[in-house]
Amino acid sequence: MASGTTVAGGAWEAALGRAREDGRIVRESSEPATMAKLADLPPGLEPGLAEALGRVGITSLYSHQARAFEVARERELILTSGTASGKSLSFNLPVLNGIAADPKRRAFYLYPTKALAQDQARKLAELRPPNLREAIYDGDTPREERPAIRRRSNLVLTNPDMLNVGVIPHHKRWGDFLANLGWVVVDEAHTYRGVFGSHVANVLRRLRRMARLYGAEPRFIMASATIANPAELAGRLTGLEFELLDDDGAPRAGREVVMWNPPV
Repeated sequence: MASGTTVAGGAWEAALGRAREDGRIVRESSEPATMAKLADLPPGLEPGLAEALGRVGITSLYSHQARAFEVARERELILTSGTASGKSLSFNLPVLNGIAADPKRRAFYLYPTKALAQDQARKLAELRPPNLREAIYDGDTPREERPAIRRRSNLVLTNPDMLNVGVIPHHKRWGDFLANLGWVVVDEAHTYRGVFGSHVANVLRRLRRMARLYGAEPRFIMASATIANPAELAGRLTGLEFELLDDDGAPRAGREVVMWNPPV
């Protein structure tokens, strides 16, 4: 596959012309540019959170972000949208809004890699919404810091493996956190497929059982790259029914996609 974004102007056109002449191009398509679909900040947003958003220059939302805020307050949600379309803010808003209203509420954010969790922690630190006490809890977290994280933090960024070995088997230490668990966010959900996905599904079901043991029924929010069956995947991972939100309101540049059959 070749794209006009990888070869500059005239060189791209020349290469494309030669490929058309020798019959190596097997399919072409064009996707037009799209404008952003914007929405006002939702009226249900806590004033402190709205102020924090304003400090970082966010005064309006993409339409899918505003819709995600409303859906995630009522039921399980899986969101699919393009790269750099604001998926993080889509799941952050309902969680951070709930914590701004009640700092006792808790949330787990699950990422497939430590780097993604660290990147999200930096974004949360820059936003600094009211009442948020975030922390990363993974294999690199010093043991002497872990008790304080369990006691103090209301948003813990971790991964399925750490959930399996560091949280669920020691659920009594996490009793207060689990009793107040309001949300479980699973980012990059499309990575949890095949055998690996079946393992993660069992971990998530165990987490749900542990939360129920302490009287909580957390809401699940998932974010995924565009895949064929996002709602089905989310349901298989958790055993819950999800609403799919795939109407991407972010702007997108036009692009040409060419399928090229290289020579032997």
